Amino acid sequence: MKFHRDLYIAGAWRAATGSTDLPVTDCYTEQVFASYRSASRSDVDAAVQAARAAFDGWSATPLAERIAAVRRVAAALRERSDAIARVISREVGMPARLSARIQAGAPVAAWDLYAEQAARIEWEQRIGHSLVQQVPVGVVACITPWNYPLHQITGKVAPALLAGCTVVLKPSELAPSSAFLLAEAIAQAGLPPGVFNLVHGSGPEIGEALVTHRDVDMVSFTGSTRAGRRIASLAAQEIKRLALELGGKSAAVVLPGADLAAAVKATLGSCFLNSGQTCSATTRLLVARDHARQAEQLAADLAPAWAMGDPADPATRLGPLISPVQRDKVRDMVHAAIAEGAELVTHDGPLPPHGFFYPPTVLGQVTPQMASAREEVFGPVLAIIPYDDIDGAVAIANGTDYGLAATVWGETPQAALAVARRLRAGQVDVNGAPFNPLAPFGGFKRSGIGRENGRFGIEEFLEPVSVQLPSSFFDTP
Repeated sequence: MKFHRDLYIAGAWRAATGSTDLPVTDCYTEQVFASYRSASRSDVDAAVQAARAAFDGWSATPLAERIAAVRRVAAALRERSDAIARVISREVGMPARLSARIQAGAPVAAWDLYAEQAARIEWEQRIGHSLVQQVPVGVVACITPWNYPLHQITGKVAPALLAGCTVVLKPSELAPSSAFLLAEAIAQAGLPPGVFNLVHGSGPEIGEALVTHRDVDMVSFTGSTRAGRRIASLAAQEIKRLALELGGKSAAVVLPGADLAAAVKATLGSCFLNSGQTCSATTRLLVARDHARQAEQLAADLAPAWAMGDPADPATRLGPLISPVQRDKVRDMVHAAIAEGAELVTHDGPLPPHGFFYPPTVLGQVTPQMASAREEVFGPVLAIIPYDDIDGAVAIANGTDYGLAATVWGETPQAALAVARRLRAGQVDVNGAPFNPLAPFGGFKRSGIGRENGRFGIEEFLEPVSVQLPSSFFDTP
């Protein structure tokens, strides 16, 4: 077992002064394989002060140099891609063949994508007799979740650094290993001391110490809506800027005339990806009432292909959930759905002998009022909901507290787009169009505040400043 006792503060590794060791469990073997020492509040203060001291110099660093630094981080991360994929598979349970592409490859590539986008931002423009500048917001606390560890870290840290902000990162204590590999990469890339700092610990203790620190100008958080509400409440005490990416209950709306088989297959793929531990997963399949039974049969036929097993086995498509607590939560929600009148379309087979598994599950005849149609399950559970007409489908899709993502399937892209325009979701896919890492990602309602990805992600860490000048200034050669 590996023991980690250091934090990365002010450009150096230093011993954490907290009193707690936080174990990290392999969710397949159910064995602890690493332990990380928690920071103390004094460590948090040291990290924030290091970021504050580094801010003036980093924010004044020419953009070309910040871009070059981020590209060096990308190169150093690329050297660690295999290690990142392996450790995240152990922490989170994503099958290794997917983890290499999704948990390691995509976020590493995103560092370079952000660098490209930074060069395309209009950092300064004239509006009338004003010069409007985009300036960094300041010291940013980045608090990230466990389900896509490096991906979520990248979506905050890379754009914040490019914007000219300095950063203190607190990763999830359940899946912190990739954050420490990132700190190694940043040290290798030679970023100035204090520009990036890493602390470790629980949300209620170390996360809240960051959020309430007077020298933190902005908090960027991804996680549950419950935790986001708490962070927003704390940050409001100091009027801090906030970016929140929270929960989801995304709908896939299948219109009459659409390719039902393709829609069911793609929706299952989204719902079961990462064992359902994805905030934007399409966990509701909305189909016309006279096609509901056909959709249930298609889903029942496809679900067994999601073979459970060792994430390291290439044949595995569905890994374990991150913890027994999460597994039990998913089980309880499925049992509650059946008690409310939902039908179990799939049938449980034998589970692997160990690991925090929940089988791929499809619920049929779900009504919009049921908890399984309204609450985030965060497990491999799809709810099939019949609708009577298009207006009814739109009402069901928009009828939850969330608005993160959605999918529309139509006989033509034009027909699907007409419905997509009516959905209150931050990103809507039409007829299975792929994810675009340059397009904005974020949600409505309780799915959060702000946007990540592409230039939109960088602009989230910028503030506009207007400088009014005499008209003669612009006439000067």
